[in-house]
Parts: sequence; C-alpha cells; structure tokens
Amino acid sequence: MPQYAIIEESGGQRRVAEGDTILIDLLKGGEAAPGETLTFDRVLMVGEAGGDAKVGTPYVAGASVTAQVVEPAVKGEKVTIHKFKPKKGYRRKTGHRQRYTSVKVTGIKG
Repeated sequence: MPQYAIIEESGGQRRVAEGDTILIDLLKGGEAAPGETLTFDRVLMVGEAGGDAKVGTPYVAGASVTAQVVEPAVKGEKVTIHKFKPKKGYRRKTGHRQRYTSVKVTGIKG
C-alpha cells in the first residue's frame, strides 16, 4: 500500500506521497542544483492508505521525508491586484508571479 505523510513546510501543511512533485518556497535564490537532496524533518503524520497512521505531538519522532530538486526556479500563476478609490479617479492594476522550487518526493521514513 502506498505510504503518505503530512509535512510542515513554509508555515503550511502538505500531504505528500512517494513520487509526488510539489512546489515549495524558493531555495537558495533559485540557485539550488537539480538533483540536490532535501530532508523534511517536520512530519506531522505518517500513514498508509487504508491502514494505521502515526500522529505526532506535534511531530512524529524519527520520521522524515526526502526529496530531490527537479527544477530550481519555477514561476507560479499570475495574481492580479486591483486598487480603486471611489470618486477620486484612482485606479491601479498590478500583477505578481511567485517563484517556487519544484521537488519530487523520493522517500518517506517513519
């Protein structure tokens, strides 16, 4: 059965399984080497599909998730920001594209 884990990364929680490709906050200013190995040690839960799960308080002791960098810098979707003040003739439209690092989960231990 496939194993999964819930990790804490960049202030959020993500459910990952072996083989998943996820976007995380930009590493080393986009200069991370492809193939570089990362270890996530803040694992909140480890389990198997249809089986038992280990829940941490707050983290599972001895559990970790390893991943490899696929692409060092990836741009996310564009977010458009509109500013408007009524009766003043003030309108502004700006955009932003967040940069991420794409990583592939290679193993779950725990």
